[in-house]
Amino acid sequence: MNILASGFWAGVGNALTTFVWPIFLAILILLAMITVHELGHYIAGKILKFKINEFAIGFGPALFKKTNKRNGEIFSIRVFPLGGYCAFAGEDGEEQEASPLEKQGYFNEKAPWKRIIVLLAGATMNYLLALLLIAVSFISFGQMAYKIEGIENNPSYSTEYSLQSGDVILKAEGKTVYLATDLIYALDGKAEGDIVELTVLRDGESQNIEVMLRADCSFENSNQTSKTWRALGVGIVERDGAKYWDISVHSLRLGFFEAVYKTFGYSFKIAGTIFTVLGELLTGSLSIEAVGGPVTTVILTSEIASQGVQNFLEIAAYIGVNLAVFNLLPIPALDGSKVVFCLIEWIFKKPVPRKIEAVIHLVGLILIFSFAILVDILQFV
Repeated sequence: MNILASGFWAGVGNALTTFVWPIFLAILILLAMITVHELGHYIAGKILKFKINEFAIGFGPALFKKTNKRNGEIFSIRVFPLGGYCAFAGEDGEEQEASPLEKQGYFNEKAPWKRIIVLLAGATMNYLLALLLIAVSFISFGQMAYKIEGIENNPSYSTEYSLQSGDVILKAEGKTVYLATDLIYALDGKAEGDIVELTVLRDGESQNIEVMLRADCSFENSNQTSKTWRALGVGIVERDGAKYWDISVHSLRLGFFEAVYKTFGYSFKIAGTIFTVLGELLTGSLSIEAVGGPVTTVILTSEIASQGVQNFLEIAAYIGVNLAVFNLLPIPALDGSKVVFCLIEWIFKKPVPRKIEAVIHLVGLILIFSFAILVDILQFV
């Protein structure tokens, strides 16, 4: 009986470690990023004296509610953790019985420049938090870099113009390599037999080397990293019946000031990949199946976040930059679109009719949710 009981609890422990804990970490990251985003709106709104009806963590039915008796603001925690909002009075153009003094705090009664500051504050907070997480990761653990574990054995290519096992890639064609996409940009358009310059960490020292490409590097999109590793002559290993490129992640130790400097460079690279992917989706060079929605994001985030503190910090920062950039796009229902409407009002001294704006944002919201659901479905069919 004791053996059966111990086996049962061991199974429960394994299930918690394998499934529950990673999912919890993923939800924690997403909830923190959304809450920080809404907190940015809230802080800016308070400074500029906007009237705020409610600040909510999560969405759906309320688990907890507390009303500030002094100003009537409601703070709530709601059932579903993947969301949240900061509800400003008059934000949706709704008519409420209020005195002229109270209406001075309504969202649409405020000057356009004040509304723009409030709208931009959410993305700003996401980006600042992402910078902090990257800085902590770089200072505490170092910058993640690609380490070559094995090279393809091909006598047609001289070892003098090849990477070696143990090389850590620092730069390609003079540009710092933070992500695999940096290698794609550096090698794009080059042909088999071309010589490229790489900076690698070899035997503890930074060295500039020349590598002869072993395949053409004509990339259709930023998702074709396999072409990069093939061109650089990276070997292939087999694990659990599957084949992988023989590379690993190496943490480069950085000095404090170098870590702070590279924090900005890395955040800009992440932001750049978002615009690249959006452009590739619009032009059709990247298939819609290559992106994921909320479910896919949670699954991928859970896998990465559970691999250690550094991975947790890195994926949280990546999501933070993504959330900041995406929210500033001029897509209806997003903050970027609302900023555009404020700019129109500011320039022409007259707002777009509120009901028309509300319909535009509603349609945008429906399309965003539909797209998110569609790309998730495509990941599993």
